[in-house]
Amino acid sequence: MIEAKESKVVCRCEEVTEEEILEAIAMGDESLNAVKRRTRAGMGLCQGKTCKRLVAAILAQELEASVEAFLPGSIRPPVRPLSLETLAKGE
Repeated sequence: MIEAKESKVVCRCEEVTEEEILEAIAMGDESLNAVKRRTRAGMGLCQGKTCKRLVAAILAQELEASVEAFLPGSIRPPVRPLSLETLAKGE
């Protein structure tokens, strides 16, 4: 029986694998936003809170740069409207 090569899931929300991110970099994507546009990594419900650092680490390794060179990336507003009270409490 032949086993399929297992690829690590980097973005759980959008089910983007490490292999897909490496392919995006090979196609010329050299920033978090470029990888995000091509693969949708970071566009899920968490808006990159879970995977942004992982994608930045892959970029840094492949492009021989520091992780900080790719962070913080673009920041988007919350998925749902929030009341000012909620924002003030920091929840």
